Amino acid sequence: MDERKRTYQALSIVEPFGRFIAEGKKKIEIRSWQPESLPLKDLVIVENKSYLTQDGDVEIGRAVAIIDIESIHPWTESAITLAMASYWEKGYWAWVISNVRPIENLMEVPAKRKIYSIDI
Repeated sequence: MDERKRTYQALSIVEPFGRFIAEGKKKIEIRSWQPESLPLKDLVIVENKSYLTQDGDVEIGRAVAIIDIESIHPWTESAITLAMASYWEKGYWAWVISNVRPIENLMEVPAKRKIYSIDI
């Protein structure tokens, strides 16, 4: 058994939307902010139960997929379905999800705000 770990960048997403990304159903992720640089390759999606609203918020989540984010553009009302959102609001960013690789052996990892590092 290979016990070597690798450090990945991670993004936490409230359930069930992490699973929807892993299943290829959710095509864009909506955020109020943009990452410092693109593309984001091998980004681990961590599904957790609660919205993390304060800096320093942490809970246990599950790594459900590895994805790439190649581009980000202003979110438009016509993209509600792609985001699996219940409503649209101006001023948000649509992160285009590509190269989805579901993680078969779900593992518990920390869920944090913004983009952060995990070892898996």
